[in-house]
Formats: sequence, C-alpha cells, structure tokens
Amino acid sequence: MKIKHTALPWDDTSRAALRSRLGEWFRAAGRDLPWRRTLDPYAVMVSEFMLQQTQVATVIDFFNRWMLRFPDFEALAAANEAEVLHAWQGLGYYSRARNLHRAAQRVVADHRGRLPADVALIGLLPGVGRYTAGAIGSFAFDLATPAVDANIARVLARLLDLQEPVDTARGQQILWAAAEGLLPGRRGREHTSALMELGALVCLPTRPRCAECPVREFCTAKNPELLPRKKPRRKAVPMLERCAWIVEDESILLEQQTGPRWRGLWKLPSLSEEQQGELLLETTYAFTHHRVTLQVYAGAAPGQVAGEQRWFSKGELPQAAFASAHGRALRVLADQTGFAVPGFLDASL
Repeated sequence: MKIKHTALPWDDTSRAALRSRLGEWFRAAGRDLPWRRTLDPYAVMVSEFMLQQTQVATVIDFFNRWMLRFPDFEALAAANEAEVLHAWQGLGYYSRARNLHRAAQRVVADHRGRLPADVALIGLLPGVGRYTAGAIGSFAFDLATPAVDANIARVLARLLDLQEPVDTARGQQILWAAAEGLLPGRRGREHTSALMELGALVCLPTRPRCAECPVREFCTAKNPELLPRKKPRRKAVPMLERCAWIVEDESILLEQQTGPRWRGLWKLPSLSEEQQGELLLETTYAFTHHRVTLQVYAGAAPGQVAGEQRWFSKGELPQAAFASAHGRALRVLADQTGFAVPGFLDASL
C-alpha cells in the first residue's frame, strides 16, 4: 500500500517551515565539497558512484585524480577496463567502476556524450539505481525528485519515529514516500543536499547532536539514538584463502581474477590445500558477509604458467590493478623481502 503524503506528521505549512529551516542551515553549515562546485552531470555521476559505500573523506582525493585522468564521458568511454580499474583501486567494490565505465559508453553511444535531464532515462544506465538516479537528477539538473541514501534514511526515520526496519520493503516504501512528500515544488538540489548533510554532520548514527539540529521541533523520535531500526545482521562466515609469493629474476608471478566481484584485477597466485611452503603472511579482510583469512606462502616458479597467470616486471607492477587485500599483502611482502619497486610501495590501496 502506498503511503500518502497526508499520512506524514506535518501539514503543508509545517513542511514548508521544515524545508526553510533546513535550507538556511545548509547554506550556513554545508561543507565545501569538490562535486558541489560544479553542475557538470558527468562530475556529479562520478561522485555518486564513488560515494556508494565509501566515506566522503576517502572519496575526495580519488575524485580529484579521476577527473584529471577522465574529465568527461568521452574520455572515460574511450578508456579500456584495465585503465579504469587501475584508477579505481583503493575504493573497492569494483563493480561500481565497471558500471560507471559502461554507463559512460552508453551516454556517448545513445546520448552523444550528454547525460539526459530525465531521471527515468538516467535510471536505465548501468549501475544506476533509484537513489543514484534521484541524486544525479537533483544535483546535476536541480530537479525536485526524491533520493534516499543512508544519511537521508536516518534523518527521515528519526523525524517520523519510524519503528519499521528501514532495510525492509515496507520501510523503504515509507521512507521514499516521506522523501517525496517533503520535496519543494522545484529546485531540489539544495533540499536534497541539506537532508544528506544533516545526516552526515548532525543526525549522526551514534550520539546524534539533537541540540544542534535545525529541524528538531519537527522531529517525533522518542529515542533517536535507537533509530533507524534494521533487520538482524547476518553472522560473518569464515573463509580461508591460500596464495603464493613467487619471485624470480626481478619479476613476480600474479594471477588475474575472473569472478564477477574482482574480474580483471590481479592477485597473488592461488594455492591448493595440498601445496605448502613457508608461511610469510597472514591477514584478514571482509567482503559481503564473509570474513576471509588470507595466507601467503613462499612458492617456487611453476614449470608452466597457467592461462590466467603472467610474470610482472618491477616496471609493470605500478600499472597493475589489484584487489585491495592482495595489493596490501603484496606491498607488505615486497617491503619485507626487499622486492623494492619505485612508486609502488607508497601507492594507496
């Protein structure tokens, strides 16, 4: 059942006052972020892809470097996937990079390199979901269209005192209806930015700064620190990954991954459980609901290199794109074993 705007706890006058207070606060307190200094739809799209599941502080430097390397849809569309993955490494969730690359190619092929100012058409691009389409529509074209990310969901859940878990279909339905009900008649850029910024700076996940909130008089939350509610988290599943450190004649053997998550990225060669050697490094990393223990053993050069493997010289290594955990492991072992590569040990992953 669709939630009507009239089911919200504010009348038209209160909604207008809430928007006005929010806008005044944002104009005074909003952060100066590089993607807020431009109305370029391409730059806005890049920032939105990068900000998915990644903090603002991490994204800023990546965004600036990316825009220098791929300044527009045409430049990104013309790049090959290896270049795109290399530029993205360190941000993780590499499907975002592949989708952004494909989206740029689609914009060039279907829209002559110009992103259409139409949320429905934007939503047809690879990797663009409901939130991303709304955010791009708001920030690039100033459309009054809803967009609900984690920050906005938290703000709305507290304003509504929403007891429904926000990661359920019903919870999402309520949040999106509330977001739409709060929209101004036009000029959505500032409104959506302000809601998002309120969640990032004031309506924090823990210890919300309610005394500083510009719209606290409209908030109905009885215990805001307990909101938003979510479904119970899945228990982490342990996994073991065994790999080899194989160096010969100033070159290192690497293996290109083929699975959907890290396709095209390079890693240390996989080992079977039967293969053994000296354990050089053990570390852990997480992905989805798994907790992976990565073990790296000293290995000998194989008689025949597998099809997905190849030797990398030291000069080639800085141009290779790695899954973050393997890149970090490789850097640690390169430092420990004296496999020095200029410009590689200092790179960020």
